[in-house]
Amino acid sequence: MQIQEALSDLFWNPAARDSLPKLVMSLGIAAILGWILGQAYERFGHSLSNRAIFARNFLLLTVTTTLIISIVKSSLALSLGLVGALSIVRFRAAIKEPEELAFLFIAISVGLGLGAGQALVTTVALGVILGFVALRSRFSRGPDTPNLYLTVATNGSGRLGPGQILEALGTVGATASLKRLDETPEQVEAAFIVDFQGVGKLEQFTKRLRELSPSVRVSCLDERGLGQ
Repeated sequence: MQIQEALSDLFWNPAARDSLPKLVMSLGIAAILGWILGQAYERFGHSLSNRAIFARNFLLLTVTTTLIISIVKSSLALSLGLVGALSIVRFRAAIKEPEELAFLFIAISVGLGLGAGQALVTTVALGVILGFVALRSRFSRGPDTPNLYLTVATNGSGRLGPGQILEALGTVGATASLKRLDETPEQVEAAFIVDFQGVGKLEQFTKRLRELSPSVRVSCLDERGLGQ
């Protein structure tokens, strides 16, 4: 009998029953807004990482934050317990782009707002923020904007420095700027934003790199397409 009463109080007490519909609605809205945020990040983001894969985290992060805030918002003891729990958990994923961190903060902010019961304010604020992101993307890109994300990785004795890679790009008439450089004693990986005049120039550049380092690995991500 005591077990039944304990289970009933644990899973179906009056407070939980009354708040359940609101919680379900908040989680549903959080999932929708998290998905929209992920689509916006894929469309308007400038990160060199795989944006489609990284954007999948936004939905889960938004929903989870909503759930946490919905639980702890009415209890000081639970709030303090949350601080203690978060001091144990360590976020080990490498955030290499400031833009990734900015979108993570947006996802968390959406979860905080929905968990606090501010659905209308949160939805309107997200719409305004994504509007700013779309405008920034529209007006910051012109016809002269580099059209290719290029990553060059070399290892062993044939490692190439960023200066050598930029020199090779210059020989084929490409303009480039160094975006990221990861260097270890065994490997050098450099990421660039590059503007090639056509596929032929890209092939010439790759051939030039092979001459300098046969083990070089070249990865390209193009958003607008290369012409002939």
